[in-house]
Amino acid sequence: MRFDLFDPPSGTVRDWLDHRADTEGNRTSHLFAEDASEITWAELRAGAATIAANLTGMGIRRGESVALMMPNGRDAVLGLFGALYGGFRATMINLVAGADAIGYALGHSGSRVVLVAATRRELLDAALAENTAPPVAITACEGFSWPEGLAGADLHPCGPDDDALLMYTSGTTGRPKGVVHSHSSLLAGGWTTACAHALVPGDRAMCVLPIYHINGLCVTIMGPLVSGGSVVICERFSVGQFWPLCESYGVTWFSVVPTIISHLLHGERDPEETTRQRIRFGRSASAALAIDVQTAFEQRFGIPIVETMGLTETAAQILSNPLPPGLRKIGSPGVAVGNEVAIVSEDMVPLPPDIEGEIAVRGPNVMRGYLNNPEATAAALTADGWLKTGDLGRKDADGYVFVTGRLKELIIKGGENIAPREVDEALYAHPDVIEAAAFARRCARYGERVEAAVALRQGSNLSIEELTQLCERKLGKFKSPDIIHVMDELPKGPSGKIQRLRLAQMTE
Repeated sequence: MRFDLFDPPSGTVRDWLDHRADTEGNRTSHLFAEDASEITWAELRAGAATIAANLTGMGIRRGESVALMMPNGRDAVLGLFGALYGGFRATMINLVAGADAIGYALGHSGSRVVLVAATRRELLDAALAENTAPPVAITACEGFSWPEGLAGADLHPCGPDDDALLMYTSGTTGRPKGVVHSHSSLLAGGWTTACAHALVPGDRAMCVLPIYHINGLCVTIMGPLVSGGSVVICERFSVGQFWPLCESYGVTWFSVVPTIISHLLHGERDPEETTRQRIRFGRSASAALAIDVQTAFEQRFGIPIVETMGLTETAAQILSNPLPPGLRKIGSPGVAVGNEVAIVSEDMVPLPPDIEGEIAVRGPNVMRGYLNNPEATAAALTADGWLKTGDLGRKDADGYVFVTGRLKELIIKGGENIAPREVDEALYAHPDVIEAAAFARRCARYGERVEAAVALRQGSNLSIEELTQLCERKLGKFKSPDIIHVMDELPKGPSGKIQRLRLAQMTE
């Protein structure tokens, strides 16, 4: 097995873990910030193989769901690789989704066993309160508590096209959809990251995003598996600990979301000069990064931010800006890497440069489909393999994509389409704004009007009137928010992406 810039990786996650353990078993693969411990590729393979054998001994069938309810840490990494190594479908449960949504995911996935952190056992019990056939819970606390007398069994065969991952989208309306990835598409997700960022075995990533989200899992877990690098695993993001951890662990790159970049920018601590020089880049994904925030971050810290774009359905990344000294176009998540990206009309006709349409993607990292939902799968995937993302954008003559909004999030005021991102950008232009999101509110006069919510820097005296005037100067009165709500914190999904469609309900 080897990393190839031009061809997506072949084989399975089991094959790649065997390759790492057999060829560089004594090298550190994962470091855990919570207890300052670490694990080598050989130790990871041994732990994963034991978990896989025990799950097989419990009668879990090839390709069957094995649910994981664990925050980032050693047990979560071992549990994930154990499920993948055994040929099972690792079913990642969003720990902040709420008991009802977790109960739905466990039932819908058909999981008969769940690997659960001891600290999340109460949450699991609440989620299963109305479940008539609850899965067997294997509790993890510095190791897994297997049933007494359990004997491990020979592993199932496993192929590249077998199910590997099931992850539920954080839907804002209706039940979330279960996105299914094969071993092939899951590895391709790590490969697109490794290609875009020229990852090498000497690179060390910082993972502060939950690995039950596609960004954390594919970018900072699958990426180093394919490239042979290592990764520092943090249970959660901390403004105060971020730069010290980068310093003490020798981090060379990190993957975060725009809200984290904004919080670091408003933090009091700067990285040491040696750390600035060592970190090749920071990576931003999961939501659009405001131009003013990116510019201010780079000016203050001297670390380039590479904006990217990805989806759960594409095993994370589809677009990325080049690394310096390549041309990074601020405000764009970049160009296609490892897949095809097109801007298309409603009837899937490719559009010329600078014409807005829906962003579509085709490539080895695209999902197999939505679990037990053929209607949704058919609506998202075309017969020739294109995934319709639901995102709006345009592509310039150089192939850089500029995202203009979501089809479902467009604000239609008096018949005019207003992209919420336009309003977000205007609000983020003020240095006291840490978080911002515009959204639609039903209106008798215009059909919909523009509203927005912001979170401000602690101690700020910024007034609503000043913010409104700022928006009117940048956007004109018609596109500016009629009402701006000030909140302590805006609602976010597991990746840190602001959940725009929830704001209308929360501010009624």
